[in-house]
Amino acid sequence: MEFETWWLLAIPAFFTLGWIAARIDIKQLVSESRTLPRGYFKGLNFLLNEQPDKAIDAFIEIVKLDPETTELHFALGNLFRRRGEIERAIRVHQNLLSRPDLPQDQKVHAQYELGQDYLNAGLLDRAEETFNQLVDTQYGAQARRALLEIYQREKEWHRAIEAAQALQESGAGGRQTEIAQFYCELAQDELVRSDVAAAIGLLDKALSVDRTNVRATIMMGDALLAKGETEAALQTWRRVEQQSVPHVALVAQRIMDGYHAVGRPQEGVKLLRFYLGEASSIDLLEVVFKAVLELDGVDAANKMVSDELRRTPTLLGLDKLLEARLMDAPPAMHSELLMVKNLVQGYTQKLARYQCSHCGFKARQYYWQCPGCSKWETYPPRRTEELNVMN
Repeated sequence: MEFETWWLLAIPAFFTLGWIAARIDIKQLVSESRTLPRGYFKGLNFLLNEQPDKAIDAFIEIVKLDPETTELHFALGNLFRRRGEIERAIRVHQNLLSRPDLPQDQKVHAQYELGQDYLNAGLLDRAEETFNQLVDTQYGAQARRALLEIYQREKEWHRAIEAAQALQESGAGGRQTEIAQFYCELAQDELVRSDVAAAIGLLDKALSVDRTNVRATIMMGDALLAKGETEAALQTWRRVEQQSVPHVALVAQRIMDGYHAVGRPQEGVKLLRFYLGEASSIDLLEVVFKAVLELDGVDAANKMVSDELRRTPTLLGLDKLLEARLMDAPPAMHSELLMVKNLVQGYTQKLARYQCSHCGFKARQYYWQCPGCSKWETYPPRRTEELNVMN
């Protein structure tokens, strides 16, 4: 009972102490706020109301009155950069760095912001030099990411590999996907120069870094085909199914051409029809349709497309069915079918695109690196309509 009474007496005391502490904090806050220029609050208000132009004008006035306001210089520089006024942002950050009294931590911060200015301006040599000076500072991880971006822009793939490996070793997360893609870029250059052996060596490295890299497997098959090893190329392309069944659509035409080259086209059609059953795809359907039409005739192609459309109804599939129907349509129905097909095709042209899962950038062709956001492997190997049907 004594314990409970003690607590009843203690609660008001704690409340009183908390109230006194709060009053002291409030007085201190009010006192500190009075020392700030009125323009500071005006600038903040403009920022909160999404009026960056007026905020910049307000902050410039404060900086003129008090050049020592370091944080406002940083705010101004960032605002200029966001508005695309890179030259003004560069001047702000260079002015900060020229101050002899600037503390070391703020000097490093100003260097990093200046590097970002150079990067946004496309002054990649200056940006690289600036970020290299920051690798051993508290901005090391950000500097390495920026260097990685620079090397990718310049297509310096060897240096990009080194930068990505350094990021991994610093504990900034895995970079296997990017490193494997960089090896693929180098291999692509060697294939263009017809140095197949060098390309195969680089693709081996890509797959040793990332065994699931579909692009490296497809390119390995291309390299083996360039050497005249068609059977080995076919076996390599077939491994795509083990990595990602939907990506088989990207290699379907190669597989069909390969089986034609070795004199076993029916085996190729059978394999691709099996893949189509595993993962429906309009691109895969296109390849199978042409092969069935060539080998088994119009009726078989008609039936195959009709069955696939029932299984996965899409406008893209309907367009393909109408194409099949037109091949053996009676003269009286031909013009009507053609009119319907042209109407459907007008809609499907907008749907027959790939879409980046990161930024939403749409493209008619498949990209391993998105042209919009520069991320790697963000394009699903299906057209936008197929993705909507699946969702």
